[in-house]
Amino acid sequence: MLHCFRVPLAILLLALSITCSHAFRKYRHPEIKSAVFLSPKFVLEQGSVVNEYYYNIDFPRGHIALKGFNAEVVDEAGHPVPLHETYLHHWVLSRYYQRLNATNPEHDDHKHNQPDHILVRNSGICQNNSGGQYYGLGSETRGTNTDVPHPYGIEVGNSADIPAGYEEGWMLNVHAIDTRGVEDKLGCTECRCDLYNVTKDEYGRPLRPDYIGGLRCCYDHTQCRLREVSEGAKRNLYMRYTVKWIDWDEFIVPVKIYILDVTDTWKQLDNSTGQSSEHECHVEYDVESCSASGMADNRCTDSKRTSLVLPTGGYIVYGVAHQHSGGLGSALYGEDGRVLCSSIPTYGQGKEAGNEAGYIVGMSTCYPQPGSVKVNAGETLILESNYSSAQRHTGVMGLFYILVADQLPKPRLSLRVPIAKKVNKV
Repeated sequence: MLHCFRVPLAILLLALSITCSHAFRKYRHPEIKSAVFLSPKFVLEQGSVVNEYYYNIDFPRGHIALKGFNAEVVDEAGHPVPLHETYLHHWVLSRYYQRLNATNPEHDDHKHNQPDHILVRNSGICQNNSGGQYYGLGSETRGTNTDVPHPYGIEVGNSADIPAGYEEGWMLNVHAIDTRGVEDKLGCTECRCDLYNVTKDEYGRPLRPDYIGGLRCCYDHTQCRLREVSEGAKRNLYMRYTVKWIDWDEFIVPVKIYILDVTDTWKQLDNSTGQSSEHECHVEYDVESCSASGMADNRCTDSKRTSLVLPTGGYIVYGVAHQHSGGLGSALYGEDGRVLCSSIPTYGQGKEAGNEAGYIVGMSTCYPQPGSVKVNAGETLILESNYSSAQRHTGVMGLFYILVADQLPKPRLSLRVPIAKKVNKV
């Protein structure tokens, strides 16, 4: 009788062992894949500007979760180019759906949804073709972490979301300013109109009399004033960008991308939530120089604030600000005044790429413990952007990126840490 019992027990233990082994394999953290790509070539001369839009760039395909994206300017030999030679005003990565067999959009089509191309915006509240990108940074790109913590991910490539007859594509916008030999490096990077000798924007529209600097003065093919000219200064450059991702599975927690703008002038409609509000994000603003008394008292700080309401609530899992030279940091506050996330710039101290003196070379990031930072539905948030006003600054920005999860992660049996796998595709 005892012998007969041992056989089924052994079979039961074997079955349990197989089941547990399968469960642990099922719960095992997926490996993080990584690939490096190059943008098409762009050419810069002393004081020249490029603001190019590259469609259908090389990018991982399939149903995946994005885990990170970084970019930097490199020369033909692959060497990083320092900011004091080529200032990276910004780069932007956007997603779109393109009709099968359609040609790529022309230079200006990023501003309009053509029948063949549908822009896929993030979940952010800016409207009118502003702030719809998935990623975007500037001079701080080399020193800013964009990694999405596990088990969260930005879901893309889901065939169920792509309209029939379309395919997913990616666009990279690169805005770079060559400051070699220019009269005023800071003035060129802040796009002061007098240094570019322009009175109209790129569409031929006259500039406002009070518009003294910003994106409307340093568009593609404009030229900043030089103090000296060198022969043979033209050079070929590229954006080298690194993408991290994992294959999608049921245990990844999707996150929404919200890009908040301190210049957002919005109005709520019919006492509704932020989802039914009109948002006009101006993207840039000027910082006026403080008075002599302010300088004496060391009070030269320009603080700009705006209140915002997200369409839905959720848990913040990542946050980072984007500022220009002169930035002192930015913070996002909850309705009760609690700090949800703050982001502080790091300024370089040397000459080498990634540590250029006087330039912002990194922004600190927020990685709250899962579930520790929650935004309630309908909660009014306060976004604050601080700049030094010891001198005047034009065309500065006060953006804030946050990733928000609707739910907390599911419990896992495995505690293994994901291992990054690099796939070079330059």
